Amino acid sequence: MAGGAGELVLVVEHDPAVAELQRRCLTREGYRVEVEPDPSAASDTAARVRPDAVVLDVSTTTRPVELYRRVASTLVARPLSPGGRVVAVLGPMDPALARTLGAHRLDRPFGPRALVRAVADALRHGGAEVTRELRAAGLTLDTAARTCDADGADVTLTATEFDLLRYLARNPGRVFTREQLLESVWGPGAGAGSRTVDVHIAQLRAKLGGASPIRTVRGVGYRLDA
Repeated sequence: MAGGAGELVLVVEHDPAVAELQRRCLTREGYRVEVEPDPSAASDTAARVRPDAVVLDVSTTTRPVELYRRVASTLVARPLSPGGRVVAVLGPMDPALARTLGAHRLDRPFGPRALVRAVADALRHGGAEVTRELRAAGLTLDTAARTCDADGADVTLTATEFDLLRYLARNPGRVFTREQLLESVWGPGAGAGSRTVDVHIAQLRAKLGGASPIRTVRGVGYRLDA
């Protein structure tokens, strides 16, 4: 599954624990995330931050269709299909009512894969232009095909190596601690230690060759050359 390319997703979620899980999951896939805990403030927040997509909790409101339409209307000014970029998160409700809430829906409880798939579908069908190619420090990464080119040479990477390099390439010049990389690439609760990051960085450097753009920042962590 292809990850995001820096698109901004507004997560409107009343449950702080669920909102945090969504934030981590989407951030790991390369999206930028803004969280709004109050569904009644969703349309104002959407108008302010101008997201590419919205994951909208309508499970606690007595007027889910009205809330959905208010949020969708804030996206009209952008040259994309507004309702197509809103993912409605539903609790138990009448199926006929649920069908009025656009093409993209999630029923509680839902897992990380379902969330990422729904957001990707909303962006794609809503007309968002998703950049699949990342370029940094002589590297070219195709995030859809999951291929890597280093100064014209193909580099074969494992799934985790690609995810780690993709994350660094999305943020060239920024220094990340091992803990930040573990959370963003491996995910919370993965059970991996900081040594895992060091091993994968060493593997990446070996595959990228002597001119590897991955730098060690002593006492802090790692960065990719800008």
